[in-house]
Amino acid sequence: MIVFDHVAKRYGGGAPAVDDLSLQIGDGEIVVLVGPSGCGKTTSLKMINRLVEPSAGTITIDGRDNRDYDVNALRRSIGYVIQQVGLFPHLSVAENVATVPRLSGWDRRRTAARVDELLDLVGLPPADYAKRLPAELSGGERQRVGVARALGVDPPVLLMDEPFGAIDPIARERLQDELLRLQSVVRKTIVFVTHDIEEAIKLGDRVALFARGGHLAQYATPAELLAHPASDFVSGFLGEGRMVRRLGLIRLTEVALPPVNGAVPRTSIDVHATLRDALDAVLRSDDGRVAVMRDGAVAGVVDVEAIRRVAR
Repeated sequence: MIVFDHVAKRYGGGAPAVDDLSLQIGDGEIVVLVGPSGCGKTTSLKMINRLVEPSAGTITIDGRDNRDYDVNALRRSIGYVIQQVGLFPHLSVAENVATVPRLSGWDRRRTAARVDELLDLVGLPPADYAKRLPAELSGGERQRVGVARALGVDPPVLLMDEPFGAIDPIARERLQDELLRLQSVVRKTIVFVTHDIEEAIKLGDRVALFARGGHLAQYATPAELLAHPASDFVSGFLGEGRMVRRLGLIRLTEVALPPVNGAVPRTSIDVHATLRDALDAVLRSDDGRVAVMRDGAVAGVVDVEAIRRVAR
């Protein structure tokens, strides 16, 4: 667990970059720090591995003040992925991924096995990618190598600072999906910075929304954030259509479905679909009703009223 306890950061005599930040990040969670430019989210991230030192307050990792760690050992124990990736251009993909294991004193055989394991994990088969140079890769592929390198010695914590911000929208969506797949396998504590609220809602188990001046405006699950914004600032940052976006977080498996009353609707949808998918199907159906299917059988019916009841 990572705990920020009344943490602040000031540069010189100016306004605080981070002001009285207190929050807890649980083991195995993806917590996304989001907000407008200059709100302190990247500064907060960098204080975890002491690339930035706080002016006040404490940050503990598993109950231990991070200032009690040797700073180099601390940074090697925490994975770090940035937007520019920062691969060494003169080293091969395999050599880049091997960086932290090599610095940690791993022998050659163990390092090579770990490199192959990680490249497979991020979807870059070693036989095809290990010997390539970064210049031979696409932006998305370089970002995958960056993630593999950050996981080199199996760190419990992974810091990601706008890692997909410079990538085209299609590749970005694929990398978001890949990160969620990886998290289902490796279960790291991930702190992820973005300025994109859609990305935050998609990836975060919880979202920390910052306001300018380094203030934490709200810290909540995506569903809670969308349903109950804590202030006008939060509502404004979320923008229009937040309730429709919230429907994308709720699956039909979580909804009490009314039984079939009369003829079974001709339009159907799987019970594992989201309410956003269901709304789309309802709008396309002939009579405003959709049969919800579970294992080939009708589990109930969904219509606009059923969706509205859940969305309130």
